[in-house]
Amino acid sequence: MSRFHVTAALSLAACLAATAAGQEFNQAAVDAFVRGEMTRQQVPGVSVAVVKAGQVLLAKGYGLANIEHQVPVTPATIFQSGSVGKQFTAALVLLLVEEGKIRLDDSIRTYLPNAPAVWAPITIRHLLTHSSGIPDYTAGTVDYRRDYTEDELAMLAYGLTLEFPAGARYNYSNTGYVLLGIVIHKASGSFYGDLLRERIFEPAGMTTARVISEADIVPNRAAGYRLVDGTVKNQAWVAPRLNTTADGSLYLSLSDFIAWDQVLRTRSLLAPQSWAQIFEPMKLSSGNPYPYGFGWQVDTIAGQTRVRHGGSWQGFKAHIVRYTGDDVTVLVLANLAQADPERFADGVAAIVNPAFVEPDLTPVPDREPAVTARLTVLLEAAREGRLAPDDFAYVRAGFFPSAAKAYQERLSALGAPARFVLMERRVLGDDRVYAYDVEYEKATLRVRLGLAPDGQISLFTLRPR
Repeated sequence: MSRFHVTAALSLAACLAATAAGQEFNQAAVDAFVRGEMTRQQVPGVSVAVVKAGQVLLAKGYGLANIEHQVPVTPATIFQSGSVGKQFTAALVLLLVEEGKIRLDDSIRTYLPNAPAVWAPITIRHLLTHSSGIPDYTAGTVDYRRDYTEDELAMLAYGLTLEFPAGARYNYSNTGYVLLGIVIHKASGSFYGDLLRERIFEPAGMTTARVISEADIVPNRAAGYRLVDGTVKNQAWVAPRLNTTADGSLYLSLSDFIAWDQVLRTRSLLAPQSWAQIFEPMKLSSGNPYPYGFGWQVDTIAGQTRVRHGGSWQGFKAHIVRYTGDDVTVLVLANLAQADPERFADGVAAIVNPAFVEPDLTPVPDREPAVTARLTVLLEAAREGRLAPDDFAYVRAGFFPSAAKAYQERLSALGAPARFVLMERRVLGDDRVYAYDVEYEKATLRVRLGLAPDGQISLFTLRPR
């Protein structure tokens, strides 16, 4: 463990002790934890808010919004939303559903008649829940330097081969939300970004939220960064029109995020039945539930429902998490592509209430040695750079080549594993998911492996313990 891991861990441990001793909110502990994580993750700037029962306990910027000009982050600093923006697209779809302009269980060919005939079973609901089977466009199908029209993006999507029958599985697809933006335009007659401003942002009091524009003068706009061989570099350039799609191409400040939280906690703007659908875990065609609603991950912790979503795009990361029983929301915006905003959010949430800490896993009997053997082979292939894309049909698009390369670099520095300890086996949708602590001479990794009913890999992640 590096000294930065120790600093962050000690800060979190200290704040948990203070909270347990009866201190309702310890801002000094939050500050220490956030700054420790920023150092550990090499994040230039972070904006963090904590809201409880409508009361803003914290709204603060840390670090730099722009390194070159040494501009500090404030609650007014504008970050990019990444996929956090999907919840706004989903809310807009539900508004149009309430007005009768869209129906959730209509085939998407009702709105996109040029879509392939094989897409007929795919509904608006499937797009919202990432269960359409349409692959993610980030899988090497889009030229980020080209200004596509909506029709051109739709034609690109039509050329993709479906990964599975509609409703059979969950597999995150930005393409599905790009198509939702086009459906919104077709059904309403307005560009989805204009409709967002009129129907969501302005009524919510989100005064600086908007679709991304490189050309406009945007006060308080942060710069996005990425790490290249450990050195901070500017974000990569993306064609302007491609940066306006409905999968998450938004500008948001912490102040906008806080205003949105008020909408979420009061469930305004939409009818009660719409909010109920947004936060209801979907059901796969097998009948099994999957913990994703409309633009939100949905699960439970400390006996209460937790809803959350992250975002990642063009040198920015974002995360929102709401603990609905305690009415607590933690909001995080960061300007580094490799940042882990979920780690920030979870650590800060634990300061507010130590019960929000994920319970530690304990070893369980390993009664499936064939799965452990398969993981052994998989880790060796990852270490040697021999992972085969054909074995990862259901893994999040974008795993190849970037994640596979990162795994190779991490594992090659560790050598061969000394021991595998099974920590968890659970069912997720129709899949089996296993968590192992894989012990190496100098480190231990928490490795998660998901297997679909057909034996294909549906999840493969590595995180340090």
